[in-house]
Order: sequence, then structure tokens, then C-alpha cells
Amino acid sequence: MNSRISVMISIVLAMLVASMDTTIMNTTMPIIAKELGGFSLYAWSFASYMITTTVLSPIAGRLSDIFGRKKVFSFGIILFLIGSLLCGMSQNMVQLVVFRALQGIGAGFMMPFPAIIAGDLFPIEKRGKIQAFFTAMWGISAVLAPLLGTLFVEYASWRWIFYVNIPICLLSLLTLLPYKEVYEPKRAAIDYIGAVLFSAAISLLLLMTVVESNQWVYGVVGAALLMVFYLYEKKQTSPLVPLTLVQHKTLKWMNINGFVGCVALFGTSSYIPLFLQNVVHTSVFMSGIALLGTSIGWMIAAVPAGKWIIRYGYRVLLIIGNVLLVLSGVLLALLNESHGFLYVFFVMFIQGLSFGLTSTVGIIGSQQLADAHEKGIATSFFMFCRNIGTAIGVTIMGAFLTKAADFMTGIHHLFLFGFVGSFVALVTSLFIRDESEHEENNLLRSGEIN
Repeated sequence: MNSRISVMISIVLAMLVASMDTTIMNTTMPIIAKELGGFSLYAWSFASYMITTTVLSPIAGRLSDIFGRKKVFSFGIILFLIGSLLCGMSQNMVQLVVFRALQGIGAGFMMPFPAIIAGDLFPIEKRGKIQAFFTAMWGISAVLAPLLGTLFVEYASWRWIFYVNIPICLLSLLTLLPYKEVYEPKRAAIDYIGAVLFSAAISLLLLMTVVESNQWVYGVVGAALLMVFYLYEKKQTSPLVPLTLVQHKTLKWMNINGFVGCVALFGTSSYIPLFLQNVVHTSVFMSGIALLGTSIGWMIAAVPAGKWIIRYGYRVLLIIGNVLLVLSGVLLALLNESHGFLYVFFVMFIQGLSFGLTSTVGIIGSQQLADAHEKGIATSFFMFCRNIGTAIGVTIMGAFLTKAADFMTGIHHLFLFGFVGSFVALVTSLFIRDESEHEENNLLRSGEIN
């Protein structure tokens, strides 16, 4: 089998199981918690996976720069396989939470590699198509995973939610074996202390989105550790997160823009189904179909994004993407009881166009503007900024909804917040500047243009 085709199959399979396990428990967790006991740990079965996945992604990217893509990606698949097996064998909620965390570590080591390896294998003009395909897989899994979980519970056992990952992971490993890696890793010292500081700081900050009391304590300690991490990294010759990524004038604003945009409105998909089910009275299935509007818009914008970058540069495309985000924010802020399925589908389509453009352009930009041996960490750090933004945004939106006098008031407040945030994101995109000469030199060195 062609090495490139083989690794693409491996990536798709790994991404499929990792993305499905983000949502597959949504409809089945009440049944699992009832059988295992320990309802007090209900939320932690989701949080342990989310936190470890988010924290480990940038670390995985950095390790891939040092040891190579294939080794780190394989390690992630094996960890995810073991975690899935143990989750299926759990006898109580404590075990499930711990094993979900192990599974999340594996997912964290797998998640950045579709974008990283695509950056190694394909020229700019083709990467948009590849990213669009990966996005389609995410969209499909978001709809099918809860339905698949329900089928397992009704006709087999909830444990098969996790056991089904095992043959898929094994197939992913087998199809990865023929892959001849094109990236030559640059050996460097591993920043163990930096990794521990980073993991602890981000974990504490993410715990603010889960715990029900003393959130400020987690926030203060997490922020303090993050500052210690920054000061420590400044003194390292081989830092976990190279400061060039933080100080680079274009990459810096790309990361900030990705973060703010996700804080603003990426959490929409968590609350639109509630509106459709509670106000429009659509079925669970149809509320999931509405979210496909995001995937369709995302793919339409992502496919030509690589060619557009060569023609128009990063700045114009990111500004257009953020204008579309503001438009979706306006339409969501105007959402009321008279709006039905088609209105919501259209809004999600517009938002998909926005995120498809900003995400794809941001990923390609982070790869092209970083040095060759920092491409892995640059890609995963951009994705990390978006993931952190999403976690914060979903939490803030949830607070607006739960503290409101009634459901529609909460919906209005959370989407008004989203609109304001989208406008701030648009402002940050104006600070992005193209570095055409630097980019062209990178392309010439990599042989991607003649």
C-alpha cells in the first residue's frame, strides 16, 4: 500500500475513535452511572477526558518535533486502546473516571496529528481539502456517536461503547506501519519540568469549568503556575513551548484570534440543540442534523482555503472569516421563539463557513510561519488555544443559561455574549499581518512552489 494512503487511513481511524469518544457517552451516561453508582462523579467522566486531551495535545506536538511523528502518534493510539479496554472493564465510577483520563491522554497524543502529518505530506493548496475531510469526520461522529451509544446500550452493553475502539485502534496501528516518515526529527532535551508546570497550570484552569465551588482558588493557583511556567521557559534552551511562537507578531495574533473566536461562539453547538428541542420541539435526531450545517459550511470554506492563502494571504481570509463569525453572532442574538429549524440550520452554516476558514487558515499559517523543527508544536499550540477558548466559552454560556429567570432569557444572554465576543475576535484579526517574503522563502525551501 502507498505510504501516504496508508497513513491517511490510520489517521482517519484514530481520529474517528477519539472524536466519537468525546460525545458517545452523552446519551448513555445516565445508564452507566446508575449501574456503577457514584452519581457525584457523573460530570468527571466527561471532564477527565476533556482535561487530559486538551493538556496533552501541545505536549504531543512538541514531542513529535523531537522524536518524529510516527513514534508519538503510535504511542497515543496504544494508550487510547488500553484506556478504552480498561473503561469497558470498569466496576465503579472511580475506575471509569481514572480510565477515561488515561483514554484522554491517548486522545491528546492523537488529536494534533491529522493537521501535523498533513502539513508534512501535502503542499498548501491541497491541505484545505484534507482539513475539510477531517472536519467531515468530526461532524459525522458528532451526530452518529450518541446514536451508536444508544444502540449498544439497548442491544448489547454500554461496555461496547469502549470495546468497539479496540479493533479500530489495532487497524489504525497496522495501517501506520508502512508509513515512511518524511519529517526528520531534531533531537533536543525534553523539558520535563516545563511539561509538569504546563500540565498542572492548564488542568487547574480547566477545573474551573467543572467544580461547583471555590472556582477562584483553582483559577488563581492555575494562573500563578502559568506565570511560573512562562518565566521558567524563558531560561530554557529547549523549551516545551518555544517563545518564538508567543512573540512572533503574526502567529501571536493568529493564536489570540483563534482563542477569542472560540470563546465567543464555538460553544454554540452545545446549546442550539437545547433550543431546538425545548422551543421548536424537534427530535434529538433533527437537532443533531441542524449541527450538520456547521460541517457543510466548514467543508465549503476549508477545501479552497489552501489555494486562497497563496493568492490572497492570511490576513484578508482571517478578516473575512471573522466578519462571517460576527454575522452568525448577530443572527443568534436575534434568535427567538418564532425561528424554526431552517433559520437555525442557516445560522450554523454561516458559522461553519467562518470557522472552516479561520481554523484552516490558522493551522496552515502556524505550520508555514514556524521553523521546520517547530511545526508540530506550532500546529498543536494553535489547536490548543482554540480548545481552551471553547472550554471557557461553553462554561460562560452555561452560566448565563442556568442563572437566567427562564430558558429563552438565558438563550438571549448567552448569544448576546457570543455576539460581543465575535466582535472582539474581529478586532484581533485586524492586527494580523502577512509575511509574504518569509512565507515564500519557506515554501521555496520546502519545494512547494517553483
